[in-house]
Amino acid sequence: MKIEHVEKIQVKGIFAMNVFKNGELIEEYVENNLVVNGARDQIVRMIAGDFTNRNITSIAFGTSGTASTVDDTQITSQFVRAVTGFSYPAMGQVRIEWELPTTENNGMAIMEFGLLTEDGTLFARRTRANPIYKEPDISIAGYWTIVL
Repeated sequence: MKIEHVEKIQVKGIFAMNVFKNGELIEEYVENNLVVNGARDQIVRMIAGDFTNRNITSIAFGTSGTASTVDDTQITSQFVRAVTGFSYPAMGQVRIEWELPTTENNGMAIMEFGLLTEDGTLFARRTRANPIYKEPDISIAGYWTIVL
């Protein structure tokens, strides 16, 4: 009897954010998110030693509430901001920290979020049913944990 060993690496994400109005917490949000096919392509290229522009460097905020699919490649009407840091909460996990201060992206009804690699490839995407109306008194901070 021949026994086959099949191991599949699944990539998943956990999206967390806090929304503040005039410095007061008004919303906490934590949910799983979709890691898109672009991420899988970036990961396999890094395994092969091709690291150029593959690392996650920014977060995009957008206006589409359309449900995420693995084939997603962009964020609608995106505003892009550099991520603020990285940590490693457990084996096989990286936490990407980000923020959107009161002084940026005002006037957008934010309904989607996306992690982008240095070359602009969409790595992960999360949408909301209800927009965050970004105004000068609103700031958002959070993290995105990628789990292998």
